[in-house]
Amino acid sequence: MRALFPLLLYAAASAHSATVAIDVGHFIEEPGATSARGRPELDFNRELAVEIEAAARGRGLKTMLIGYDGFMSHLAQRTAAAAHADFFLSIHHDSVQPYLIETWEHDRVERSFSDLHSGFSLFISRKNRSLSRSLACASAIGEALRGAGFSPSLYHADPIPGENKPFADRRNGVHYYDNLIVLKTARTPAVLLEAGVIVNRDEDLKLQSEETRKRMAAAVSLGLDRCLAKGSIRTAPTK
Repeated sequence: MRALFPLLLYAAASAHSATVAIDVGHFIEEPGATSARGRPELDFNRELAVEIEAAARGRGLKTMLIGYDGFMSHLAQRTAAAAHADFFLSIHHDSVQPYLIETWEHDRVERSFSDLHSGFSLFISRKNRSLSRSLACASAIGEALRGAGFSPSLYHADPIPGENKPFADRRNGVHYYDNLIVLKTARTPAVLLEAGVIVNRDEDLKLQSEETRKRMAAAVSLGLDRCLAKGSIRTAPTK
């Protein structure tokens, strides 16, 4: 009986573990931003989403992967598909405003780039029905990413056209972005992660690295675990 007891505890814990819907941002017809070396954002999103799913499962969380095949073009379908999950996480990679873009030649092809900004950003919507939980989880993910050596970009709060997304938690790189469809229509707490700025030439290379993806996925899964699996939804941090 003594040998069986840990197994029973594990089974009970697994039965009550949270389910995270991991959304692969963009789709084939609209693959998102293009990296400094010409790689579509959708490819980055797919690779990181798979790593996050594996890391989350390794922590005992349940997962569902949404949009991986690249055919889910209606964004509201994504949140509808995640209706029975406990949390919705949308994976993206970032660009900058068009007026900041320059050009360079890579492999004899002229490419667009901007090295002015780098780092991750997290977004939540005040129109989401679970704002406080969304913010708590976004902050937990941002804190874990910082602990793993990643830095928040912060530039989305700049008072310039196309940005001006106010901080919800500056220290951990969390912004309000109220009208993002996947955030405001989610029936669960929801966060959108911009993992890094792929038009930045250095960050483009780093984010194509398997080592970077695994380190980032481990940090994201740690934040999710702290927030969801252990029930430690904290009071929203001060700005």
